[in-house]
Amino acid sequence: MTTAALIVAAGMSSRMGDFKPMLNIGSISIAQRVVATFQQAGVEKIVMITGYNATLLERHLSGNGVVFLRNEAYQTTQMFDSVCIGLRYLKDKCDRVLFTPVDIPLFTAATVRALMETDGELACPAVDGETGHPTLIAAALFDRILSDPGDKGLRGALERCGAQMQRVSVADRGVLHDADTPEDYRALLKYHNKQLVRPVLSVSLAREKVFFDGRAAMLLQLIDETKSVRLACQRMQMSYSSGWNVIRRLESQLSRMLIRRSQGGAGGGMSSLTEDGKLLLERFEAYSEALREQAGALFDQYFEGLFG
Repeated sequence: MTTAALIVAAGMSSRMGDFKPMLNIGSISIAQRVVATFQQAGVEKIVMITGYNATLLERHLSGNGVVFLRNEAYQTTQMFDSVCIGLRYLKDKCDRVLFTPVDIPLFTAATVRALMETDGELACPAVDGETGHPTLIAAALFDRILSDPGDKGLRGALERCGAQMQRVSVADRGVLHDADTPEDYRALLKYHNKQLVRPVLSVSLAREKVFFDGRAAMLLQLIDETKSVRLACQRMQMSYSSGWNVIRRLESQLSRMLIRRSQGGAGGGMSSLTEDGKLLLERFEAYSEALREQAGALFDQYFEGLFG
């Protein structure tokens, strides 16, 4: 079952007085922490909706394996509108999605995994009777949510979608981002910093030099989705020229064509993966997933109890 993450970070942070996604908690930003937690839990496809300060935030996260979509009307729309942008994009790309606003950054990977182990169509974490984020939403509900009028935002749409919300009991107050005093908050942050210790595996293929890695794989995946090198580059904050440099290096090293190009016309040119390109991407992703599973098992074997 394929699980994606949807992070909404389009708002103007007007009540905070500063740009919340890039405020640091510990040694990394709020946005980086949310992405890292999803990745630690094994969520591979992460989509972020940006709006206010979009370019700044996208560049900040450009090396983190995130697909960026923009809510260009962020000044006049609500969070529900940003959620709908993400659900439209993801509706044929996953079986379910884990949604969270970017400013609830302290839930743990264990909480994410607990949600992923449920089999209901809707689920959220609950602590002492209070519910929090992230919220798990099955793809079967996307169309109902997308057709909802949006009264009371996403909460109202979920109440009207016809599925029962399953509460998953956790002992993780980070799902509420709740601390009554600065001392409580510092203790909570210290606890969650420990939970972020994880193996980070970067998979690359090389001859004399590296020619294929996770970033190149993401570029191929987005070209396959969008049928456009330019749009694929935009969605991962890579310059158009850099994208073509990656493609040319790949094709040169492998001595085969990976991208099929068609010339412009009224609708502009299109690009798609050749069979060789699809095979390379498929095998690289399967190989990377197998390595991540082995790395996780070895991490548990060698480091169990050390960071608790």
